[in-house]
Amino acid sequence: MNETIFLGTYTKRESKGIYTIQLDRVNKRLTHSAFLVQADNPTYLTLSDDKNRLYTISKENEDGALVAFKRNESNELIQSGAVSAQGAPPCYVSYDKVRSFVYTANYHKGEVSVLKTDEEGQLTLLDTVKHSGSSIHENQQIPHAHYFDLSPDGRYVIACDLGTDVVYTYAVDDNGKLSEVSRLDVAPGTGPRHLVFHPNQKTAYLFGELSSEVLTLRYNLNTGVFTVAQTIPTIPAEHTEFNGGAAIRISQDGKFVYASNRGHDSIAVFSVSSKNNLLSLVEIIASEGRIPRDFDIDPTDQFVVVAHQESDNLTLFERDQETGELSLLQKDVYVPECVCVLFDSL
Repeated sequence: MNETIFLGTYTKRESKGIYTIQLDRVNKRLTHSAFLVQADNPTYLTLSDDKNRLYTISKENEDGALVAFKRNESNELIQSGAVSAQGAPPCYVSYDKVRSFVYTANYHKGEVSVLKTDEEGQLTLLDTVKHSGSSIHENQQIPHAHYFDLSPDGRYVIACDLGTDVVYTYAVDDNGKLSEVSRLDVAPGTGPRHLVFHPNQKTAYLFGELSSEVLTLRYNLNTGVFTVAQTIPTIPAEHTEFNGGAAIRISQDGKFVYASNRGHDSIAVFSVSSKNNLLSLVEIIASEGRIPRDFDIDPTDQFVVVAHQESDNLTLFERDQETGELSLLQKDVYVPECVCVLFDSL
């Protein structure tokens, strides 16, 4: 059985936009890489719940934009809507199936936004909140919102701000208006980038881009309050050159957490304690490319696909579902400037 993967890219060198590739689960290979649709720097992607609409970060002329594509009967993507604003485009996009909202985080502007969408993919901006503050790192002189997504129960929307070292919890009403209900201040210089929730919905794992650490967070579903329970590094102590944390994922059974390191160019694998959900390092394995900006686990939890921004290649690993360890299957799959991996069936 083949699984389609959408691939977001930068378009600074050779890439033209969004690509696709097939994961052949039987032969354990990535095959049939293909250009899908033209877009300017479509660096992050998400799908609507019915999989008929794809939303991406992009640019419209010189303005940053969120663009919607709708699938036609031939399974082609046709642009159906866009909202643009002066300045840099957002860096993250997520979809709310209950309210038909789309959420974005804008790194350069330090703000998070809520947009309304419909079955055709039309988009309307409803609310924007601009963060304030700074922290100790040279990359933290201003806010840098990097993630904005729903809590697992859909009650709150969570924002990670790399520039302020804060994880914000927002409530959103039926009109798309945001109101802050809680914030977690993490250690200065952490640089919160992305987080994933454990299936129990009471634990989350936060990746600090600047500190190269994963923080285990306790989460109160009723109040939206986070507290830090553990901090664990994702790179060896002897690595003193540049590293920037990138993507973080969790297996569907909640037993393993994975995090990618840009600079060390590796994937850190952690086991999750069945008693307290704290992490223990299993291995740190080379990603077999330069700058592993994103990766994802396939819907069967058997494979991991890693995208490398600088070496223009994908790598395919097989997961040992008992130990969490990764085994390299393929590393020579060309996709230019790839920075986002999205499985079609997710």
